[in-house]
This record gives sequence, C-alpha cells and structure tokens, in this order.
Amino acid sequence: MGRGKIEIKRIENPTNRQVTYSKRRAGIMKKAQELTVLCDAEVSLLMISATGKVSEFVSPSTTVKKVYDRFQQVQGSNLWQSHYERMQENLNKQKEINNKLRREIRQRNGDDLNHLTFQELRGLEQNMEKSLKNVRDRKYHVITTSTETYKKKIRHLEETQNTLLREFEGRDLEAHYVLADAGVDYQSALGLANGRSHIFALRLQPNQPNLRDAGGYNSISINSYDLSLA
Repeated sequence: MGRGKIEIKRIENPTNRQVTYSKRRAGIMKKAQELTVLCDAEVSLLMISATGKVSEFVSPSTTVKKVYDRFQQVQGSNLWQSHYERMQENLNKQKEINNKLRREIRQRNGDDLNHLTFQELRGLEQNMEKSLKNVRDRKYHVITTSTETYKKKIRHLEETQNTLLREFEGRDLEAHYVLADAGVDYQSALGLANGRSHIFALRLQPNQPNLRDAGGYNSISINSYDLSLA
C-alpha cells in the first residue's frame, strides 16, 4: 500500500512543525550535496528556521559570494543595489543628525546665531535658562551634601572628645609624687610638677631639724632624711 499524498499547508502543531523541518532540512541538504558530487554543480543553499537558526550548504569548490556573483552575471541584475541604497539612505540620515547636533552645540556656545529667527532665539534662550537651572540645582545639592557630611564629621569628633573627657574625669585623681634624691635633678622634678595640681615634687635631704633648705622649702623628718614639699 503506497503512501498517501500529504497536503502542503502550514503545520499548526509546533512540535510536529519542528520535527518536519528537521527531517526535510536533512533531506534537502543531502540532495544538494549529491547534486554537487554527481553533476559537478556549484550549489549554495541557505535556510532559516522560524526560530532564527541558520543552516547553509555551499559546494566545496566555491563560496557563497562567488555563487551570487555568478547569478548576477547570468541574470544581469544587481542583488546588492537595494541593500546599498538602504545603507546610503541611513548614512545620510546619520550625517544630518550629526550636523544638527553640532549646530546646536555651537549655538549653545553663542556661535552660528545669525540665521536664527526671533522665535528660534527665544527658544534657545529658554533652553539655556533651563539648563542653567539644572546646573545650579545640582551645584546646591553637592554643596548641601558636602555640608551635611562635614557636620556629621564634626559631631563625631565632638562625641569622641566628650567620651575621652568623661573617661579622664572618671579616673582616680589621687596625687602623684616625684621623688628627687641625690641621683635625680631636683629642678627637673620640680619642673615636671610645676603647673600640675595633682603632681608634687619631693626631695630627701639629711636630717637637719628646724632648718630650711637653700630654696626656702619646709623639711619633714623621715628616718634619717628630710622630706621637702615643692
């Protein structure tokens, strides 16, 4: 029993449509290769699926460009002319846009104004005023942000300073004494104590009751030495 004739129409089921495309693509690729080998023909085959996937076959002895060039020679037509014209048209549009932008830049710099009408000049003025306002708003924003950052740094430094002061005030403020004996310079010890309310310079000297030293300091007897309070 022979195969029934398949009606050539679009396959609605996406899965069946993809399977059919894959099978027939492999078949037509095989036919193109056989035609090249059997008949020594230059074959160029290009297929693009519904998903955009490209499949192609070109005879080993040629290239796609050579095949199309041969086709143009035989047909006496130019396949690239329409494409070239579209590219040229797009290029001209881009040049026009570029020239317009350059002219606007010159006008914003105060040049190339002679051919502008009053309305065009007024519109240019309004645009520049708006641009100037945007620049000023941005400048004030930057200044405000910088000021707030500076204030935060100041507050942080003040908090650090207050913390250090509280720690210092909470310490034991008992008096500290500097003992100057025969091996220590008494004037140096006295200078260290000078100006500090909780540091006192003491000097030990031989016991001499009821006497003052050369500097006029009172002596307190401790064992065999006198203790002088600066």
